Order: sequence, then structure tokens, then C-alpha cells
Amino acid sequence: MNSFYGVLPGGADGGQSLTTSAAGGSASSTLGPDSRDVKSWYEAMARAWGETLDQQANVISNLSDSIGQEGGDQPSSIVQLTAESLRMQFLSNNAATANNSVGQALESLGRKQ
Repeated sequence: MNSFYGVLPGGADGGQSLTTSAAGGSASSTLGPDSRDVKSWYEAMARAWGETLDQQANVISNLSDSIGQEGGDQPSSIVQLTAESLRMQFLSNNAATANNSVGQALESLGRKQ
């Protein structure tokens, strides 16, 4: 049985690295197959959520295709597709919550400075 931690490649942290510099506020990130410089850790977090959601969407698409094209409309296949769809909903809600919460916290910090 898969856990929610298995959604990201490489386990709970997805094998992704994030290095931030508190003094300069800069960040570098390795997300997915290519390495990209990002402007902030907030952007790196948003990209990581986006890649995770893309990956889960691909899982759902593949399951849906196998059900539709291969006649795999067995109850077990439908239940698996439903479970993956609910996982997508869980991830989407948490991605939105994380981005909103961190964004509001950064906005609050910006006002205090």
C-alpha cells in the first residue's frame, strides 16, 4: 500500500534539496530532472508543490486511460482511481494552504520591516 509520503520521488522530501541563505535571502534548489536557480525558498516550495501535483495528475491520467482503453473497468480499478483522485484533492488542498499561509506570513514580515 502506498502512503502519501510516496507521492514525491525519493520519499517524504522527494530527494529534493533546498539551500537558503538567511543573510541574503537567496535560495538555490534542485527540483526534478533539471537544476534551476530560484529567487526565494518560497518559489522553490511552490515549484515543488507544482511538480508533485503534476506527477499525481499523471498517475490519475494513466489509471483513467487504462480503465477506458483496456476495458479495465473492474471495481478494484475504479476504487484505485477514486483513491488516487482523493490523494490529488488532499495534495491540492495542502498545497494551497501551505502557499497561502507562507505568503501571508511573508507579507506580515514585510510590513514589520
